This record gives sequence, structure tokens and C-alpha cells, in this order.
Amino acid sequence: MWMYLGLLAALFLGLHNLCKKHAVQGNEVFPVLFGTIGSGFLLLFALFLVTLFFPKQTANLGLHFAPISLKTHGFIIIKSVIMAASWVLAYQALKHLPITIVTPIRSAGPFFTFIGAILIYQEKPNSLQWIGFFLIIFSVILYSKIGKKEGIIFKKNKWIFAIIGATFLGASSGLYDKFLIQKLALNPETLQFWFCFYTVLIILVILIITWFPYKEKRNAFTWKWSIVAVGVLLQTADYFYFKALQDPEALIMLLSAIKRSQILIAVVIGGIIFKEKNKRKKLVPLFGIMIGVFLILYS
Repeated sequence: MWMYLGLLAALFLGLHNLCKKHAVQGNEVFPVLFGTIGSGFLLLFALFLVTLFFPKQTANLGLHFAPISLKTHGFIIIKSVIMAASWVLAYQALKHLPITIVTPIRSAGPFFTFIGAILIYQEKPNSLQWIGFFLIIFSVILYSKIGKKEGIIFKKNKWIFAIIGATFLGASSGLYDKFLIQKLALNPETLQFWFCFYTVLIILVILIITWFPYKEKRNAFTWKWSIVAVGVLLQTADYFYFKALQDPEALIMLLSAIKRSQILIAVVIGGIIFKEKNKRKKLVPLFGIMIGVFLILYS
């Protein structure tokens, strides 16, 4: 069951990436990020209010916001710091790079998760899983060759390093999620609520320092419908992902790889919508990544 939940998470993440590209195009990054996280938090806060007024009905639906200790709040704040840094880097990179370059690089995330799952959680991959993961990494290298044809030199482009850093931090957060869900026994909605709350505060501090004092930056921001869509789609994807992690048999290394199937939506549909270059050539490494994911699932 946890694999199917992972596929649902991938579906909503793919749609989330398309909306995110639309939201940041020609826009100020930090207020967009604040708007997306804030929209997600408002959705969760509305659900929280519903549980207060209709506790029995929502409990029957499996919706419950549990009280947590100060120590647990500290653990969630750590996750918020990690993901806030990851999103700041990712949003900046997405603003300056094609989505058909950014998304495949982020698809290398399972490799970092793969290594962490072995070292931290002692998850044991078999031979097909090894092949699948290295096929994903090789396919991402192919994307770098295609990126050069679009004037994107991977070794000299700072946004490439930004998206690589975002990918590493995101993978670290994924490993940390297993600890929060399985070791601390946090349910998805409780984790999402407080994680969003602290992330909103972190991004707000960044805005106060880097955006609010500058009139030209404030004038450069444009509100778009996709900002709200990003927040709602992300929280929906995270809910299915955390529900999958609640299964004690769920392997974080495989779940992380399953989530990468979102690339199909981002590269194929995103390339068409945003009219990006070399779409056909990008299908080759795309299939490489998909085959890698298939080998992991098949194994």
C-alpha cells in the first residue's frame, strides 16, 4: 500500500512543479516562496479548526492533530530549517534555469537518500536496486550535456550548484522524515502543521531582511494564482508521502525513488507548456531515469 501512496505523492509533486515554475517566472522568489508555504499552512490551519469543532467526525476520517512536547517541536524546527534552505536554493535555481534541467537534477535526490538509508537505517539494496540508482545518476549526467546546448555550462553556472545543494538538503530531510514519522510516531497532519508554521516564520524573517526594505523588489512582485496552487498541491503530496512512511515496512530509499516519477509530468508536460528547447533529446535521459525507477520497483 505504501508504494501506491508514494505514486500519489509523485503525481501531486509533478503538478506542484509545473505550478511552481509558473509562479517564479519573472517574479520575486522569496515572496513567492512565502506565499506558497503560507497557502499550505492556511489550508492546514483550516483543517485544524475543523477538528476542533467536529472532533468525532474528523477522527473517524483519520484526521487528528496531536499535542506534542517541546522536544518534538525542536526536532520539527530542525526539519523546517533544512527545508527552508532547500526551497530558497531550489526556487532561485528554478527562476533562472529551464524546468527540464532543474527537475532531472532534483531526480538525483534518491541517490543521496539511498546512501543515507544504507548508512543510517541499514536498508539493504539488492543488485537491481544498485543498477537502478546508478542508472538514474548516469541519466542526470546526460542532462548536463544537453544543458550545455542551451547555454547552461554546469561547471560555471551558480544556479546549477544551487539546485544540487537544494537536492542534497531535500534528500537529508527525506531521511529525517523517517525518524520523525516512525521513531517519534508523529502523524502526517501534526507534522505538516507545525513544519509549515515554523517554515513560514523562517521565510518571513528572510523577507524582512532581503525584500521588505527595498521598494523596487516589492514592485517587482506579481501575485499569481499558481502561488496558492503550489502550496495546496505540496501539502497534498506530503500527506500521501507521510502516510506511506507510517507503514513500518516502507523503505525510504525506494519511496524516494518512486517519488521521482514526478519527472514524467515536469519534463514532458512542462516542456510543452513553457516551450523549452531540446525536448526530444531530453526524452533519452528521461527514459533512463524511468527505467531506473522501474528496476527499483521491480526489485
